Amino acid sequence: MRVRKSLLCAALLAPVVSFAVASYGGRPAQAQIAVRNQGYVPYSEPPINYRSQEPTDPVAVLQKELDAGTAKLTYDEDHGYLRSVLKLLKVPLESQTLVFSKTSFQYPQISLEHPRALYYNDDIYVGAVHQGDTIEIISFDPMQGAIFYLLDEKKADKPVFQRAELDCTQCHIVAGTRGVPGVLIRSVSPQTDGNVAPRTPTYITDQKSAWKDRWGGWYVTGELIGESMANATTTVTRSADGQVISTAAKLTQIDKPFNAKAYLAPTSDQVALLVLAHQTQMHNLITLTNYQTRLALYALEKSSGTSASATDLAALPEATRTQIWRPAEQLVRYLLFAGETPLGGQDARKVIASSPFAREFADSGVRDSKKRSLRDFDLEDRIFRYPCSYLIYSSAFDSIPEPARDYIYHRLLQVLTGEDQSPDFAHLSPQDRQAILTILLETKANLPDEWRSYARTHRLAALAPSSSR
Repeated sequence: MRVRKSLLCAALLAPVVSFAVASYGGRPAQAQIAVRNQGYVPYSEPPINYRSQEPTDPVAVLQKELDAGTAKLTYDEDHGYLRSVLKLLKVPLESQTLVFSKTSFQYPQISLEHPRALYYNDDIYVGAVHQGDTIEIISFDPMQGAIFYLLDEKKADKPVFQRAELDCTQCHIVAGTRGVPGVLIRSVSPQTDGNVAPRTPTYITDQKSAWKDRWGGWYVTGELIGESMANATTTVTRSADGQVISTAAKLTQIDKPFNAKAYLAPTSDQVALLVLAHQTQMHNLITLTNYQTRLALYALEKSSGTSASATDLAALPEATRTQIWRPAEQLVRYLLFAGETPLGGQDARKVIASSPFAREFADSGVRDSKKRSLRDFDLEDRIFRYPCSYLIYSSAFDSIPEPARDYIYHRLLQVLTGEDQSPDFAHLSPQDRQAILTILLETKANLPDEWRSYARTHRLAALAPSSSR
């Protein structure tokens, strides 16, 4: 079932404008924007067919199981269906982060005492408001990117996840999502009532964001708060007729914490927020590369009248090559954390010890013969010990069409073997490159022949082509 309400538009947004005026379109960010405008992507038209193609994302799969009676959502009086949704979709409650800015259609229920809770895993984002009417979900389809769903919190005999994309795309297909159905995190200057202070900048948060521009409107539990905008509000001075006179230059720390008893976890996990900032834009880049490759090959087929079956990027016309390699190259750089903002020398043991999410996340990683995983944390000066995104194992990454996928793997091999020594990858030491290469060879299924040939030549272990982990 599909719904056409302006409901889910801010599932992962700190707002650009106040929801008190019921505006979802927002105004452009006035300050740093972490991504460039990719231009219009015709996502509803062939070959993407976003609105008409039946999704195969995790929520769509779960709905079929609910329909067949092989799965069941359980309701409880304190949290409605939330706990059951997280369990069935395998979303860890340890991933909980909290947003006190009014970023949901359920804004009347959002406050400093009762922020909106967000949970996620590698494929799914779940938003829930204290005593709210609806659970908001974004579920990533391998080919289509972000699919938007709502689940009514009223107890029902047969609860249904309703697809809701028409108005959601107003906020979720924008420059900040790279022009495709996606997700993003914004950082704003919130007032004590949760509304955004007028005439203040908005920042998109990813792994490159400056600390001073992060997490405005969010709670953060832990030492990583630093000089960020977390856990703080600003004051707006108005004239007698309500006109804005000034906004406080500095944020003021919130002295009264949120009501932890109202939530599944007592924290807004700092490591979960770090990983969330990486993952959201990684998802968008995977979707963008997928879309642009399909669009480029489709346009070539239409213009030439023949099937564009070439898997070698060099064999394609220049315009087609350019449309494919540009997002693919961006993905390679982001995948390898090029330009990541340093953490500034944290006490990694202390950070991990205080983060249930960090322990749960690392424990779920696939490991090589030396017990290393791409999910292992560093948390001293960078997020991960081995800076290569764990989303390389995702079905969305594997679904990137050729020749883009082959190009990405070729570029990765160039960087990891040291052939590419360009400044963008200077953050990767020879030891980093060798470790990432070895981990991928031993744990990533169906690597290209070029990788397996390299492994044979250098006597490195590698998974057989049909292996899966």
